[in-house]
Amino acid sequence: MADSTALRARDTIYAGGEWRAAVSGATREILDPADARAFAVVAEGDEKDTDLAVAAARRAFDEGPWPRTPVTERAALLRRVAGLLVRDREELGLLEAQDAGKTVEEGRVDIDCVADAFRYFADLVAAEAPGRVVDAGSPDIHSVVVHEPVGVCALITPWNYPLLQASWKIAPALAAGNTFVVKPSEITPMTTVALIGLLTEAGLPAGVANIVTGPGHTVGARMAEHPDVDLVSFTGGLVSGTKVAQAAAPTVKKVALELGGKNPNVVFADACATEEGFDTAVDQALNAAFIHSGQVCSAGARLIVEESVRDRFVAELARRAEKIRLGQGTEDGVECGPLVSAQQREKVESYVDSALKEGAVLRCGGKRPEPAPERPASGYFYEPTVLDRCHREMRVVREEVFGPVLTVETFRTEDEAVALANDTEYGLAGGVWTADPGRARRVAGRLRHGTVWINDFHPYLPQAEWGGFGKSGTGRELGPAGLAEYRETKHVYQNLAPAPVRWFRG
Repeated sequence: MADSTALRARDTIYAGGEWRAAVSGATREILDPADARAFAVVAEGDEKDTDLAVAAARRAFDEGPWPRTPVTERAALLRRVAGLLVRDREELGLLEAQDAGKTVEEGRVDIDCVADAFRYFADLVAAEAPGRVVDAGSPDIHSVVVHEPVGVCALITPWNYPLLQASWKIAPALAAGNTFVVKPSEITPMTTVALIGLLTEAGLPAGVANIVTGPGHTVGARMAEHPDVDLVSFTGGLVSGTKVAQAAAPTVKKVALELGGKNPNVVFADACATEEGFDTAVDQALNAAFIHSGQVCSAGARLIVEESVRDRFVAELARRAEKIRLGQGTEDGVECGPLVSAQQREKVESYVDSALKEGAVLRCGGKRPEPAPERPASGYFYEPTVLDRCHREMRVVREEVFGPVLTVETFRTEDEAVALANDTEYGLAGGVWTADPGRARRVAGRLRHGTVWINDFHPYLPQAEWGGFGKSGTGRELGPAGLAEYRETKHVYQNLAPAPVRWFRG
């Protein structure tokens, strides 16, 4: 590890318009997962820091101008933020790669998507009607349903897509007129800290945006239970999401949870009837499973392939997976980076070990790679792994691995394919590959997943809601529903010609 004395701790807690160190003075080193060396030191906040940030957000909402700022001005600020993101794209893309272990190109694409999110919510609120008129059956009654901001929002984001996931919460929260406190993952906080700086540069009033860097068991837990927080939005694992919901329950605050996934990628034989179709389906199966080393909630980690093409499909899949170049994301030609931490790699290793003990057949990977100039021995690398002959009783098939591990199951009939794809406690996303348009629509309609891709995997649209069924969560992000999460609905009934009711004679 690098000599941390060469690194200066940054004041990364922002509350009420001021950057601060932690009240306790505690700090945390941020490691580059490609070489396990510290490249930054941040403030390690706790409950006291959280209370300060929530108090600042509360004052800004109750007394400040932002909730009453005209929609056109709020939208204009969001567009300014998008412009600043474009300006700083290279710097932020590199920082995201270093923080989360991505390739630089993945980091750049993430920043593009963050800018798109800010533009989308700016356009959405700017184009809205001021309210929905309700016909009360009388010309003397004016009845309208309007939307108002929820209040103080606690935003808790994950480590795999730090800035992108933050933007999916921050942009609609601001568009709706809320104030917020954001807690990024304690291991990947850097780009979210940078975003708060851009919001300030764009002219956001003090106290509207606040950030506390620190761990979930102190900062996140306090945010979820805090009586002055009106909404908590959490993206992360099922266990932590359950704790957030429990902590929020006594104050009956709004809760939005985007949790895990165990996503099926169903390949019918007719999708592979031509060489082009076969090549595309294999290529997209690799993309589904191994982008960002599989550390994606929507990763297509379960390949469910028709039995008649299984052997050829899996053989080619494994051959190509072995050729994926692992390394530090800043190196030319690197296609896949490391896992985010030593702990995460150990978790992945335990899943692979249990799968092999339960009868899975290892087709490729299954180990740490040999060190190379672009791949330091100290980095948290793990080879893309294909496990064949898997079945539903295996732990690796049931649980979210969050690593570069693809399991293979087979089916013979359409009904069997649907049953396998739906046989999960999660319901986040899934893919269907077929040359038959009727089958594509039929199977997509039967899948119990929040997003279904047909002959594709992983694209998302800012205009479309993102969320899941089952234990994948209760929240909705992006699209009009993503904005609605951050609003309350008010019915304003105005009697233009009030008259006595005369029910009580007195």
